[in-house]
Amino acid sequence: MDEFVFARVLHVLGVVFWIGGVAMVTTVLLPTVAKMKSIEERVEFFELLESRFARQARLTTLLVGVSGFYMVHILDAWSRFTELQYWWMHAMVLVWGVFTLMLFVLEPWVLHQWFASRARNKPVQTFALIQRLHWFLLSISLITIAGAVAGSHGWFLLR
Repeated sequence: MDEFVFARVLHVLGVVFWIGGVAMVTTVLLPTVAKMKSIEERVEFFELLESRFARQARLTTLLVGVSGFYMVHILDAWSRFTELQYWWMHAMVLVWGVFTLMLFVLEPWVLHQWFASRARNKPVQTFALIQRLHWFLLSISLITIAGAVAGSHGWFLLR
């Protein structure tokens, strides 16, 4: 069971780096960018920091996915996905899937070009949309983390 404990440690550390980074981008970076006077400076600064964070987020989401799959496999906990009381497991997979899609597919192939174009034409609206999206992603992530911590310690909202 030492491998399981190691997997859980890696899983939690990955979530801390990943969602902690999302919290920093949402609550610190984006509000700071919004106060910059120059549109060019806003776009350049945001893209610089966001691209560095994207590398970290890709690595940590990969780590979280592999460690999560490993723990479910070792525990043979697949049946939990058929029980409503384990809603937080569904939420973890959903949040992980959304971020994985964003980080590995949408951001490099679609969103990067969309952002660059739209930020030049409608900068205020673009940054407001990005801020709302980040708040949504952070909110569902925090609800999921709270549910996972409570549920993994035996506190179930649904029985």
